[in-house]
Amino acid sequence: MPPSDASPPLTDQALLEAFVSTALPADQFHHEQHVRLAWLFVCRHGMPSAIGEFSEAIKRFAVAKGAHGLYHETITWAFLLIISERQARQPGDTWTAFASANPDLLKWKPSILDRYYSKELLMSDQARKSFVMPDLVR
Repeated sequence: MPPSDASPPLTDQALLEAFVSTALPADQFHHEQHVRLAWLFVCRHGMPSAIGEFSEAIKRFAVAKGAHGLYHETITWAFLLIISERQARQPGDTWTAFASANPDLLKWKPSILDRYYSKELLMSDQARKSFVMPDLVR
């Protein structure tokens, strides 16, 4: 069997440290890592502290990677709130357990947020800059 070029997945602690220090390569920060890190912040900080902690960390990461305008407050907060609610309802002791119980959170397109937000509202400048309440329920 030929050697694999894929490196082993990062542990929760290693992912968290690489993200917070901004050492995590941008090409290793996709939707699943966003959700996993949001879950880690909820587990470690609780709500509502996770909102402030994760929001600041993700803004710092974006700036460090030259992606100043990519932070989206409504998407960030909405995922944190959904993760917190799901974790409270059915606690997962590990990321693997949580992810297995919540596969809908790991799909970016279509996103779980499509159930709650119209495209127009979610893509608005207002939603990007400050949290807005959902305008749909599907």
